[in-house]
Amino acid sequence: MQHTIIGRTAEIKILEWLLKSNQPELLAIYGRRRIGKTYLIKNYFSEHLKFVCSGESGGSMKTQLANFQQQLNFWFPENRQIQGPETWQQAFVLLRNCLDTLKTKRKKVLFFDELPWLDTHKSGFISAFGYFWNIYLSERSDILVVICGSAASWMIKKIVNNKGGLYNRITQKIRLRPFTLKETKEYLHYRHIRFSDYQVLQLYMITGGIPHYLNVVKRGESLHQSINNACFNPNGLLAGEFQNLYAALFNNYERHIQVIQALAQKNKGLTRAELLSTGRLMTGGGLSNVLEELTESGFVEKTEPFNRKKKEGLYQLIDGFSLFYLKFMQRNYSKNDWLTVSQMAQYTTWCGYAFENVCMKHINQIKTALGISGINVSYCSWYQSGSKATDGAQIDLLLDRADDIINICEIKFSVNQFLIDKRYNQSLQQKINAFRTGMPKGKATVLTFITTYGVADNEYKLNLVDNEITMESLFL
Repeated sequence: MQHTIIGRTAEIKILEWLLKSNQPELLAIYGRRRIGKTYLIKNYFSEHLKFVCSGESGGSMKTQLANFQQQLNFWFPENRQIQGPETWQQAFVLLRNCLDTLKTKRKKVLFFDELPWLDTHKSGFISAFGYFWNIYLSERSDILVVICGSAASWMIKKIVNNKGGLYNRITQKIRLRPFTLKETKEYLHYRHIRFSDYQVLQLYMITGGIPHYLNVVKRGESLHQSINNACFNPNGLLAGEFQNLYAALFNNYERHIQVIQALAQKNKGLTRAELLSTGRLMTGGGLSNVLEELTESGFVEKTEPFNRKKKEGLYQLIDGFSLFYLKFMQRNYSKNDWLTVSQMAQYTTWCGYAFENVCMKHINQIKTALGISGINVSYCSWYQSGSKATDGAQIDLLLDRADDIINICEIKFSVNQFLIDKRYNQSLQQKINAFRTGMPKGKATVLTFITTYGVADNEYKLNLVDNEITMESLFL
């Protein structure tokens, strides 16, 4: 039975196009664990699925082949296989024979889920699959093959950028990302949960918009109850998720967690050299590989600081749940409760950074609110190290526009309207002046505030603020 699909508008357009295509199609879909890849494919293609097989975590080649045979027997009961395949070459011959019995001309979808787990060591799965595509599937215009995996870096290296039999064979790819704020709100409404925008924002900052994590909210519960039960109860849905999340995605996942922990200590992010200088991480290519895997999987984002060399790119931890776990759940979480945590000063500080993180993920919505959707924009942060003569300075977000305008964005999370007082006014002006000193000629700056409830009217706002965006605009 098909279930409702929330959001995913752009992805659905791609899936619709693939169904209508009169060519053989090979779709690679990837994204982190719990993001909804399997749900999207199985529900959108529910009436077209003709074979589904999923890899088993930690399973041997023998186990994976046995599962493959069971799925053949399920989807083609009239061609029941008594003798199971011993190699992937034999497995795909059996699948070919079964597919040849299908007489309908409508599009037939074959779904291979968690492909990285199917490709066990020395199993020859990828080469056998590549041969199967090249010799048979690529000649069938009525077949759409979907391959899926949570290990995004593996999918890109072994499938999208394959140099062997699958070289340049992918006809379409989708990197499934977390829900936006709008999609999060729609999903909650679908489940008859009607939080205020402020409550949805707080939930989003903690869960990162991961669809499965949103299920921690039960109808009739408050946000406080839901977070308390999921995160601070030893049996809660998210209590053991952090370790399981990284262990399911990466080999030697302890290295990935070390990098995540190091990045969690610096809100502005760290360069590769700064990560190495911590002394607790691997060196050379090992770190580069881990950073690539974390970036491709959506946990880390690399940004280029404004007007700096690329080698000084900053790596920032952008996964909301990882940030929340390391700050509030990692130690003695069973002794804490949400009401206590939410009243801590450190939670207020954390919310400020988490809100910046949310804004970074909603650049398109910010552009729409500013009326610059049609203008090419690059975004980054900016910082200036302090010295004996000058204080350090940092800008949360810069929008460097093709029309020679730079939006200097101050991002402020507050339970009420944000008030610019005399002290903050002086600090802000010093920061802007420091930035303008090294700004490229021919550019002009505009000061933009992005807040939860807006900026309170006073003389400082009148003199400083050019435009402002409230959290409602992030829900567009």
